[in-house]
Amino acid sequence: MSDRPRRGRALLVHGLSSSPDGWWRVRGWLEEAGWQTETVALLGHGGRAAAEEYSLDAYVADVRTATSDGRPYDLVVGHSLGGSVSTVMAADDPGWTRRLVLLDPVWYVPQDELPAVAADQASDLLLDRESLRAAKPHWDERDIASKLSAIAEVDPSAVRRTFGDPDRWDLRDAARGIPMPALVLGGDPGVYTMLEPADARDIAEDNPRIDYRIVEGSGHSPHRDVPQATRDLVLGWL
Repeated sequence: MSDRPRRGRALLVHGLSSSPDGWWRVRGWLEEAGWQTETVALLGHGGRAAAEEYSLDAYVADVRTATSDGRPYDLVVGHSLGGSVSTVMAADDPGWTRRLVLLDPVWYVPQDELPAVAADQASDLLLDRESLRAAKPHWDERDIASKLSAIAEVDPSAVRRTFGDPDRWDLRDAARGIPMPALVLGGDPGVYTMLEPADARDIAEDNPRIDYRIVEGSGHSPHRDVPQATRDLVLGWL
């Protein structure tokens, strides 16, 4: 019989143009620490059929349906778009999870920057192994493989429309309303982050349940970019 402590149920929610397979490392960390992990594929991802819309509300409603078994999670981990979805769900439903970990969530995009963000996200659709390896030389080969597999299985419209269709992307009030303890790990602004540090600090000051930290040397994917530091921060907080 295993002598690992039982920590509870953990749900992992991936980001745009990613998939549940991209959580391979984080699942390993959590399961080694005694957590029972689950994942969910977002709308249009992981080989799912194309959806009619890719609004944030549509993503939230879909994840809510997929996780509506009546039992609260003990932990939810969300990255990027998955962090956005998890922020809204946590703010709307205090009973959804007992704790929350957000990896560079997208909380706010100025209206005039949405087209550029949408174009940047759509450029992922053009990545091949050579270009991804050149852009991410520090990534593990399994991260490269899972990202390329996710790109092959995603509905291109999901990648183009998630930030291309909305005229407003502002979750700062929702973040201020997160009712459970939350660890928010932002990318290093000297590298790349989609979470403006000034916004995150202001929100953490307004909401004492949020512990915001910058992962030095990380870009938008702390768990892929600097895994050891990210692991230490997540497991230490838990």
